[in-house]
Amino acid sequence: MRKEIHTPDNFNREQLLEYVRDLAKRWLAHDGLWFLAVEKKYGIKAAMEMDMKAWERFTVLEAKRIMDFLDMKPGGGIDALQRAFSFRLYAHLNEQSVERPDEGSLILTMKTCRVQEARKRKRLPDFHCKSIGFVEYSQFAKAIDEEIATECIFCPPDKHPDDAYCCWRFTENE
Repeated sequence: MRKEIHTPDNFNREQLLEYVRDLAKRWLAHDGLWFLAVEKKYGIKAAMEMDMKAWERFTVLEAKRIMDFLDMKPGGGIDALQRAFSFRLYAHLNEQSVERPDEGSLILTMKTCRVQEARKRKRLPDFHCKSIGFVEYSQFAKAIDEEIATECIFCPPDKHPDDAYCCWRFTENE
């Protein structure tokens, strides 16, 4: 008997969620392979520079596509940012937590990170992603709302707790 071939058009909810996670993994694998190819040919400094330039553009594109998907208008403040975070590709790969210490701020903590955990398994030091992370998170937040400021609480090469890799504070400017 021939096995039925499924397409995303007829997936059930569980299959769709697994498909989304798999697509996010493929995207991250491509990002990593691209970085390693640039690093091998041109060195770590050039790879970091090019990665930062790519993230500067991609994160804004991702934010705008999320806003379009959710029919959100720019300027939605911290509430809109919190909602948008759950639709990022990373949200399907890494465990993250969001705290709202007050009405005008949000703290995002990346509890797991596929990139850092892969390095850990290979007994490599943390990838020093703070400079790239700042570009990524600040540009994402600004695309959601120009009035949101971004602050890094910790991110490699900073020391971090065993149960988190990076932590970012977002505040609405008044």
